[in-house]
Amino acid sequence: MKAQGPLKGVKVLEFVGLGPAPFCAMMLSDMGADVVRIDRPGAHGGGAHDVMARGRRSIALNLKDEAELETARQLIASADIVLEGYRPGVMERLGLGPDIALNRNPALVYGRMTGWGQFGPLAHAAGHDLNYIALTGALGAIGDAEKPAIPLNLVGDFGGGAMYLGFGVLAALHHARATGEGQVVDAAIVDGATSLMASQHQLAAFGLWSPRRGTNLLDGAAHFYTVYECADGGFVSVGPLEPEFYALLCEKTGFDGEAWPADWSGKGWPEAKAALAALFRSQSRAHWCDLLEGTDACFAPVLDYEESARHPHMVERGVYVELDGVRQAAPAPRFSRTPGAIQGAAPKPGADREAVLADWLDA
Repeated sequence: MKAQGPLKGVKVLEFVGLGPAPFCAMMLSDMGADVVRIDRPGAHGGGAHDVMARGRRSIALNLKDEAELETARQLIASADIVLEGYRPGVMERLGLGPDIALNRNPALVYGRMTGWGQFGPLAHAAGHDLNYIALTGALGAIGDAEKPAIPLNLVGDFGGGAMYLGFGVLAALHHARATGEGQVVDAAIVDGATSLMASQHQLAAFGLWSPRRGTNLLDGAAHFYTVYECADGGFVSVGPLEPEFYALLCEKTGFDGEAWPADWSGKGWPEAKAALAALFRSQSRAHWCDLLEGTDACFAPVLDYEESARHPHMVERGVYVELDGVRQAAPAPRFSRTPGAIQGAAPKPGADREAVLADWLDA
Protein backbone atom coordinates (compact mmCIF):
# COMPACT_ATOMS: atom_id res chain seq x y z
CA MET A 1 0.00 0.00 0.00
CA LYS A 2 1.02 3.64 -0.33
CA ALA A 3 2.84 4.85 2.76
CA GLN A 4 0.92 7.11 5.11
CA GLY A 5 1.58 8.54 8.53
CA PRO A 6 3.62 11.25 10.25
CA LEU A 7 6.95 9.59 9.29
CA LYS A 8 6.22 9.41 5.57
CA GLY A 9 9.44 10.12 3.71
CA VAL A 10 11.76 8.96 6.51
CA LYS A 11 14.13 6.21 5.35
CA VAL A 12 15.06 3.55 7.90
CA LEU A 13 17.62 0.80 7.33
CA GLU A 14 17.16 -2.18 9.67
CA PHE A 15 19.79 -4.87 10.13
CA VAL A 16 17.85 -8.05 10.81
CA GLY A 17 17.77 -9.18 14.42
CA LEU A 18 15.48 -10.37 17.17
CA GLY A 19 13.15 -8.73 19.65
CA PRO A 20 13.17 -5.01 20.36
CA ALA A 21 14.90 -3.63 17.24
CA PRO A 22 12.44 -5.32 14.84
CA PHE A 23 9.52 -4.18 17.00
CA CYS A 24 10.85 -0.61 16.85
CA ALA A 25 11.15 -0.91 13.07
CA MET A 26 7.55 -2.15 12.93
CA MET A 27 6.37 0.92 14.83
CA LEU A 28 8.31 3.27 12.55
CA SER A 29 6.82 1.55 9.50
CA ASP A 30 3.32 1.79 10.97
CA MET A 31 3.88 5.55 11.18
CA GLY A 32 4.76 5.77 7.48
CA ALA A 33 8.54 5.36 7.39
CA ASP A 34 10.11 3.51 4.46
CA VAL A 35 11.81 0.67 6.33
CA VAL A 36 14.23 -1.53 4.40
CA ARG A 37 15.40 -4.66 6.15
CA ILE A 38 18.78 -6.22 5.41
CA ASP A 39 18.28 -9.98 5.67
CA ARG A 40 20.74 -12.82 5.34
CA PRO A 41 20.78 -14.72 2.02
CA GLY A 42 18.64 -17.83 2.26
CA ALA A 43 16.73 -16.58 5.31
CA HIS A 44 13.19 -17.82 5.87
CA GLY A 45 10.15 -15.89 6.96
CA GLY A 46 7.73 -13.33 5.63
CA GLY A 47 3.97 -13.36 5.27
CA ALA A 48 1.17 -12.16 7.51
CA HIS A 49 2.10 -14.45 10.40
CA ASP A 50 5.46 -12.69 10.78
CA VAL A 51 3.77 -9.79 12.58
CA MET A 52 6.80 -7.89 13.88
CA ALA A 53 8.35 -7.83 10.40
CA ARG A 54 5.27 -6.26 8.81
CA GLY A 55 5.36 -3.17 6.66
CA ARG A 56 8.95 -3.30 5.35
CA ARG A 57 10.82 -4.17 2.22
CA SER A 58 13.70 -6.63 2.28
CA ILE A 59 17.05 -6.95 0.59
CA ALA A 60 19.31 -9.95 1.24
CA LEU A 61 23.02 -9.13 1.52
CA ASN A 62 26.00 -11.34 2.30
CA LEU A 63 27.93 -9.05 4.61
CA LYS A 64 31.05 -11.22 4.28
CA ASP A 65 31.27 -10.32 0.60
CA GLU A 66 32.99 -6.99 -0.06
CA ALA A 67 30.70 -6.01 -2.96
CA GLU A 68 27.60 -6.72 -0.88
CA LEU A 69 29.17 -4.92 2.06
CA GLU A 70 29.66 -1.87 -0.12
CA THR A 71 25.99 -2.04 -1.10
CA ALA A 72 25.13 -1.94 2.60
CA ARG A 73 27.35 1.13 3.04
CA GLN A 74 25.63 2.83 0.11
CA LEU A 75 22.23 2.14 1.68
CA ILE A 76 23.50 3.57 4.97
CA ALA A 77 24.60 6.69 3.10
CA SER A 78 21.05 7.11 1.80
CA ALA A 79 19.27 6.41 5.09
CA ASP A 80 17.95 8.78 7.73
CA ILE A 81 18.04 6.15 10.48
CA VAL A 82 19.94 2.89 10.93
CA LEU A 83 18.76 0.28 13.45
CA GLU A 84 20.95 -2.58 14.64
CA GLY A 85 20.64 -4.94 17.58
CA TYR A 86 23.90 -6.87 17.64
CA ARG A 87 26.37 -7.24 20.49
CA PRO A 88 28.80 -4.32 20.86
CA GLY A 89 31.56 -4.47 18.28
CA VAL A 90 29.82 -6.66 15.69
CA MET A 91 28.97 -3.81 13.31
CA GLU A 92 32.50 -2.42 13.70
CA ARG A 93 34.00 -5.79 12.75
CA LEU A 94 31.80 -5.86 9.66
CA GLY A 95 33.04 -2.44 8.62
CA LEU A 96 29.61 -0.92 9.19
CA GLY A 97 30.17 0.79 12.53
CA PRO A 98 29.05 4.31 13.35
CA ASP A 99 32.38 5.97 12.53
CA ILE A 100 32.29 4.71 8.95
CA ALA A 101 28.53 5.29 8.67
CA LEU A 102 28.63 8.88 9.94
CA ASN A 103 31.64 9.66 7.78
CA ARG A 104 29.56 8.74 4.72
CA ASN A 105 26.35 10.26 6.06
CA PRO A 106 27.03 13.02 8.64
CA ALA A 107 23.30 13.54 9.36
CA LEU A 108 22.65 9.85 10.03
CA VAL A 109 20.93 8.67 13.20
CA TYR A 110 22.59 5.39 14.17
CA GLY A 111 20.35 3.49 16.60
CA ARG A 112 21.94 0.67 18.61
CA MET A 113 19.77 -1.73 20.63
CA THR A 114 21.30 -4.00 23.29
CA GLY A 115 20.38 -5.42 26.66
CA TRP A 116 23.38 -4.32 28.71
CA GLY A 117 24.43 -1.27 26.64
CA GLN A 118 27.47 -0.45 24.52
CA PHE A 119 29.81 -0.33 27.52
CA GLY A 120 30.04 -1.59 31.09
CA PRO A 121 31.30 -4.83 32.68
CA LEU A 122 28.43 -6.89 31.23
CA ALA A 123 28.33 -5.28 27.77
CA HIS A 124 29.66 -8.34 25.91
CA ALA A 125 27.81 -11.00 27.91
CA ALA A 126 24.85 -12.92 26.50
CA GLY A 127 21.46 -12.28 28.05
CA HIS A 128 17.76 -11.99 27.46
CA ASP A 129 14.89 -9.81 28.62
CA LEU A 130 14.52 -11.62 31.94
CA ASN A 131 18.17 -11.10 32.85
CA TYR A 132 18.15 -7.43 31.97
CA ILE A 133 15.08 -6.54 34.02
CA ALA A 134 16.41 -8.67 36.88
CA LEU A 135 19.38 -6.31 37.18
CA THR A 136 17.26 -3.15 37.20
CA GLY A 137 15.02 -3.95 40.15
CA ALA A 138 11.96 -4.17 37.93
CA LEU A 139 11.67 -7.96 38.09
CA GLY A 140 12.30 -7.91 41.83
CA ALA A 141 9.36 -5.56 42.31
CA ILE A 142 6.81 -7.63 40.37
CA GLY A 143 5.01 -10.59 41.89
CA ASP A 144 3.96 -11.76 45.33
CA ALA A 145 6.02 -12.08 48.49
CA GLU A 146 7.12 -15.61 47.59
CA LYS A 147 8.89 -14.94 44.30
CA PRO A 148 9.05 -12.55 41.33
CA ALA A 149 6.53 -12.92 38.50
CA ILE A 150 7.75 -12.89 34.89
CA PRO A 151 5.97 -10.03 33.05
CA LEU A 152 6.35 -11.66 29.61
CA ASN A 153 9.02 -9.66 27.75
CA LEU A 154 7.00 -6.46 27.84
CA VAL A 155 8.95 -4.58 30.51
CA GLY A 156 12.38 -5.24 28.99
CA ASP A 157 12.40 -5.99 25.27
CA PHE A 158 9.48 -3.84 24.25
CA GLY A 159 8.89 -1.27 27.01
CA GLY A 160 12.45 -0.64 28.14
CA GLY A 161 14.00 -1.51 24.80
CA ALA A 162 12.03 -0.86 21.60
CA MET A 163 10.09 2.13 22.91
CA TYR A 164 13.23 3.88 24.11
CA LEU A 165 15.03 3.08 20.87
CA GLY A 166 12.14 4.60 18.92
CA PHE A 167 12.00 7.64 21.18
CA GLY A 168 15.75 8.06 20.92
CA VAL A 169 16.11 7.81 17.16
CA LEU A 170 13.21 10.20 16.55
CA ALA A 171 14.65 12.73 19.01
CA ALA A 172 18.01 12.42 17.27
CA LEU A 173 16.33 12.75 13.86
CA HIS A 174 14.73 16.02 14.99
CA HIS A 175 18.19 17.28 15.97
CA ALA A 176 19.76 16.06 12.73
CA ARG A 177 17.18 17.81 10.58
CA ALA A 178 17.65 21.05 12.52
CA THR A 179 21.45 21.01 12.53
CA GLY A 180 22.70 18.47 9.98
CA GLU A 181 24.43 16.62 12.81
CA GLY A 182 23.85 12.91 13.12
CA GLN A 183 24.73 10.84 16.17
CA VAL A 184 24.69 7.42 17.81
CA VAL A 185 21.75 6.41 20.01
CA ASP A 186 22.81 3.82 22.61
CA ALA A 187 19.49 2.24 23.69
CA ALA A 188 19.99 -0.36 26.42
CA ILE A 189 17.22 -2.34 28.07
CA VAL A 190 18.83 -1.87 31.48
CA ASP A 191 18.61 1.90 30.95
CA GLY A 192 15.04 1.89 29.68
CA ALA A 193 13.63 -0.53 32.24
CA THR A 194 15.25 1.50 35.02
CA SER A 195 13.67 4.63 33.56
CA LEU A 196 10.29 2.89 33.63
CA MET A 197 10.75 2.50 37.40
CA ALA A 198 10.63 6.30 37.88
CA SER A 199 7.36 6.19 39.83
CA GLN A 200 8.73 3.57 42.23
CA HIS A 201 11.87 5.66 42.72
CA GLN A 202 9.67 8.65 43.50
CA LEU A 203 7.53 6.73 45.96
CA ALA A 204 10.66 5.39 47.63
CA ALA A 205 12.03 8.92 47.96
CA PHE A 206 8.87 9.85 49.88
CA GLY A 207 9.16 6.76 52.06
CA LEU A 208 6.14 5.15 50.40
CA TRP A 209 7.80 2.17 48.70
CA SER A 210 9.55 -0.81 50.23
CA PRO A 211 12.00 -3.11 48.41
CA ARG A 212 10.04 -5.98 49.98
CA ARG A 213 7.88 -7.24 47.12
CA GLY A 214 4.18 -7.74 47.87
CA THR A 215 3.96 -5.08 50.57
CA ASN A 216 3.33 -1.95 48.53
CA LEU A 217 0.41 0.08 47.25
CA LEU A 218 0.81 -0.84 43.58
CA ASP A 219 2.22 -4.37 43.75
CA GLY A 220 -0.93 -6.23 44.81
CA ALA A 221 -0.64 -5.90 48.57
CA ALA A 222 -3.44 -3.34 48.93
CA HIS A 223 -6.95 -4.80 48.90
CA PHE A 224 -8.09 -1.89 46.73
CA TYR A 225 -5.44 -2.37 44.03
CA THR A 226 -5.18 -6.03 43.11
CA VAL A 227 -6.71 -8.99 41.26
CA TYR A 228 -9.42 -11.30 42.62
CA GLU A 229 -10.65 -14.73 41.56
CA CYS A 230 -14.36 -15.22 40.89
CA ALA A 231 -16.68 -18.17 41.45
CA ASP A 232 -16.19 -19.47 37.92
CA GLY A 233 -12.38 -19.30 38.00
CA GLY A 234 -12.19 -16.03 36.11
CA PHE A 235 -10.38 -13.01 37.49
CA VAL A 236 -11.15 -9.31 37.84
CA SER A 237 -8.99 -6.30 38.60
CA VAL A 238 -9.92 -3.49 40.97
CA GLY A 239 -7.97 -0.28 41.49
CA PRO A 240 -10.02 2.46 43.18
CA LEU A 241 -7.15 4.44 44.70
CA GLU A 242 -9.22 7.60 45.23
CA PRO A 243 -11.63 7.70 48.20
CA GLU A 244 -14.70 8.46 46.09
CA PHE A 245 -13.97 5.57 43.73
CA TYR A 246 -13.37 3.18 46.62
CA ALA A 247 -16.66 4.31 48.18
CA LEU A 248 -18.43 3.49 44.92
CA LEU A 249 -16.88 0.01 44.79
CA CYS A 250 -18.05 -0.63 48.34
CA GLU A 251 -21.53 0.71 47.61
CA LYS A 252 -22.03 -1.45 44.52
CA THR A 253 -20.59 -4.66 45.96
CA GLY A 254 -21.88 -4.28 49.51
CA PHE A 255 -18.36 -4.42 50.93
CA ASP A 256 -17.97 -2.76 54.33
CA GLY A 257 -15.73 0.18 53.55
CA GLU A 258 -15.97 1.57 57.06
CA ALA A 259 -14.66 -1.63 58.60
CA TRP A 260 -12.05 -1.97 55.87
CA PRO A 261 -11.01 1.54 54.73
CA ALA A 262 -8.64 2.20 51.84
CA ASP A 263 -5.78 3.13 54.14
CA TRP A 264 -2.60 3.82 52.14
CA SER A 265 -0.43 3.10 55.18
CA GLY A 266 -0.93 -0.64 54.80
CA LYS A 267 -2.88 -0.99 58.03
CA GLY A 268 -5.39 -3.85 57.78
CA TRP A 269 -4.57 -4.71 54.16
CA PRO A 270 -4.20 -8.50 54.60
CA GLU A 271 -7.48 -8.84 56.52
CA ALA A 272 -9.37 -6.56 54.12
CA LYS A 273 -7.95 -8.41 51.15
CA ALA A 274 -9.13 -11.75 52.54
CA ALA A 275 -12.62 -10.33 53.10
CA LEU A 276 -12.88 -8.81 49.64
CA ALA A 277 -11.50 -12.00 48.08
CA ALA A 278 -14.29 -13.98 49.70
CA LEU A 279 -16.85 -11.54 48.32
CA PHE A 280 -15.56 -11.79 44.74
CA ARG A 281 -15.40 -15.59 44.97
CA SER A 282 -19.12 -15.62 45.71
CA GLN A 283 -20.14 -14.66 42.14
CA SER A 284 -19.02 -15.23 38.57
CA ARG A 285 -16.85 -12.85 36.58
CA ALA A 286 -19.85 -12.04 34.37
CA HIS A 287 -21.83 -10.98 37.45
CA TRP A 288 -19.12 -8.53 38.51
CA CYS A 289 -18.79 -7.20 34.96
CA ASP A 290 -22.52 -6.52 34.80
CA LEU A 291 -22.37 -4.74 38.13
CA LEU A 292 -19.12 -2.76 37.85
CA GLU A 293 -17.83 -2.43 34.30
CA GLY A 294 -18.10 1.10 32.94
CA THR A 295 -18.48 2.68 36.39
CA ASP A 296 -15.97 4.78 38.34
CA ALA A 297 -15.21 1.82 40.61
CA CYS A 298 -11.98 1.34 38.60
CA PHE A 299 -12.78 -2.18 37.49
CA ALA A 300 -11.97 -4.41 34.54
CA PRO A 301 -12.14 -8.14 33.90
CA VAL A 302 -8.85 -9.97 33.38
CA LEU A 303 -9.13 -11.18 29.77
CA ASP A 304 -6.99 -13.42 27.64
CA TYR A 305 -6.02 -12.11 24.20
CA GLU A 306 -8.88 -13.94 22.49
CA GLU A 307 -11.43 -12.39 24.84
CA SER A 308 -9.77 -9.00 24.49
CA ALA A 309 -10.32 -9.01 20.74
CA ARG A 310 -14.06 -9.57 21.28
CA HIS A 311 -14.59 -6.97 23.97
CA PRO A 312 -16.96 -4.19 22.79
CA HIS A 313 -14.59 -1.39 23.80
CA MET A 314 -11.69 -2.89 21.87
CA VAL A 315 -13.94 -3.64 18.89
CA GLU A 316 -15.37 -0.13 18.69
CA ARG A 317 -11.92 1.47 18.86
CA GLY A 318 -10.52 -0.92 16.26
CA VAL A 319 -7.62 -1.87 18.52
CA TYR A 320 -7.19 -5.11 16.57
CA VAL A 321 -7.06 -5.49 12.81
CA GLU A 322 -6.72 -8.45 10.49
CA LEU A 323 -4.10 -8.70 7.77
CA ASP A 324 -4.45 -11.67 5.43
CA GLY A 325 -6.48 -13.45 8.09
CA VAL A 326 -4.01 -12.82 10.93
CA ARG A 327 -5.26 -10.77 13.87
CA GLN A 328 -2.80 -8.23 15.23
CA ALA A 329 -2.63 -4.85 16.92
CA ALA A 330 -3.46 -1.78 14.86
CA PRO A 331 -0.83 0.98 14.68
CA ALA A 332 -0.58 3.04 17.85
CA PRO A 333 -0.80 5.83 18.85
CA ARG A 334 -3.44 7.52 16.72
CA PHE A 335 -3.01 10.78 14.83
CA SER A 336 -5.80 13.17 13.85
CA ARG A 337 -4.16 14.51 10.68
CA THR A 338 -1.61 11.91 9.62
CA PRO A 339 -2.88 8.49 10.73
CA GLY A 340 -0.51 5.56 10.45
CA ALA A 341 -1.31 2.29 8.74
CA ILE A 342 0.12 -1.18 8.36
CA GLN A 343 2.03 -0.97 5.08
CA GLY A 344 1.72 -4.65 4.24
CA ALA A 345 2.63 -8.11 5.41
CA ALA A 346 6.20 -9.05 6.20
CA PRO A 347 8.25 -9.41 3.04
CA LYS A 348 9.95 -12.60 1.96
CA PRO A 349 13.63 -12.08 2.78
CA GLY A 350 15.41 -10.56 -0.20
CA ALA A 351 12.26 -10.11 -2.27
CA ASP A 352 12.64 -6.37 -2.87
CA ARG A 353 16.27 -6.03 -3.93
CA GLU A 354 15.73 -4.42 -7.31
CA ALA A 355 13.08 -1.99 -6.09
CA VAL A 356 15.09 -0.99 -3.02
CA LEU A 357 18.26 -0.34 -4.97
CA ALA A 358 16.35 1.67 -7.55
CA ASP A 359 14.52 3.75 -4.96
CA TRP A 360 17.38 4.33 -2.54
CA LEU A 361 20.49 4.39 -4.72
CA ASP A 362 19.36 5.45 -8.19
CA ALA A 363 17.06 8.27 -7.16
